[in-house]
Order: sequence, then structure tokens, then C-alpha cells
Amino acid sequence: MPNLRADQLEAHLERGLAPVYVIHGDEPLLSIEAGDSIRARARKAGFTERKVLIAERGFKWDELTAASASMSLFGDKTLIEMRIPSGKPGTEGAEAITHYCTSASSDTLLMVSLPRLAKRDQTSTWFSALSKSGTVIDIWPIERTRLPDWIATRLARNKQRANREGLQFLADCVEGNLLAAYQEVQKLALLLPPG
Repeated sequence: MPNLRADQLEAHLERGLAPVYVIHGDEPLLSIEAGDSIRARARKAGFTERKVLIAERGFKWDELTAASASMSLFGDKTLIEMRIPSGKPGTEGAEAITHYCTSASSDTLLMVSLPRLAKRDQTSTWFSALSKSGTVIDIWPIERTRLPDWIATRLARNKQRANREGLQFLADCVEGNLLAAYQEVQKLALLLPPG
């Protein structure tokens, strides 16, 4: 399945859901927004049950198998969110992920959240199984030179706009921090009328 950038995700979701989504990258705001978009589309598609698994020290990987195998009392479709903060599932985790990918049900949707992975980790067996089963969303930081355009797009969502100098001023103030830029855009939406 394809690798997508964060800005390509909405168009992809309009065409339908993949059985597996892998979100990995260094930009927390864009990762959160990608996850929110997938959750919203999954809800519309009838995935009403949600299970969140966090693979930290001591995590039992059979929980992934149990989450995918357990049927809801009402037969609802399930979104399984697998968060791997270290980006390294270990041997047992790699086996569990690979097994999930070969035996997934159409009633489950898996969303895996990871930090930015090194190239060698992206060629591992477990990551390859995930990418063959679904869609990988690469979250890249917004380059400093593109930040004014990113802010302009966010302002446009709120029916607001700013001149080039204003956009550059905001970009300079947030110093490349997207979360800070997002908060400034939200503040402007609250303080000023559209326009």
C-alpha cells in the first residue's frame, strides 16, 4: 500500500479506509491530527468500539491478539490503537504484529503510532508487514521556509487571512514550533472575526 504525507491523508480517507494505518514521525501536532482524521473516518464507517494499547515496558503482546479476536457484545467494528513510544516492539512484539497483519479481520482497523523510525527499522519484518497490509503516513516537520504558507492554510480554515509580512511575523514568533503556531491561529480565530 502507499506511503502518504500528512497533507495527503484527507484525500486518501475520502476514497475509503485501509485495514492498517501506521503513523510515524517527529511532529506531534501533525501526528495527533492524522490520528484524529483516521478516528473520525473510522467512526463514520461504523468502527464504534475503540481499544488503546500502549506497548511500554512490561506490555503483554497477546493483548493485541486478544483485542483483534474479541467480538463486541453488539458485534461492533473495532478500532485498535497500538502506540509504541520506543518504536521498537522487540521480538515478541514483531511476531504479534506480523501475525495480526496475516490474520486481521475486516471488523478491526489497526492504527499504529510510532516515533520517526530509522531506515533499518523501516525495513524490519514487522514494519514491512504493516506497510504491506495498510498505509504508512510519514510525518515530516514543516520546513521553516514553508511555515508561513502552513499558517496561511490554517488561517484559511478559520476564514481568516494575513498578508505576507504578518505570516512571516507569526512564523518568526513561533520559531518553527507547530503547536505554538496552531495555538496562535486558534487565538486569532477567537479574538478576530473572519476576514
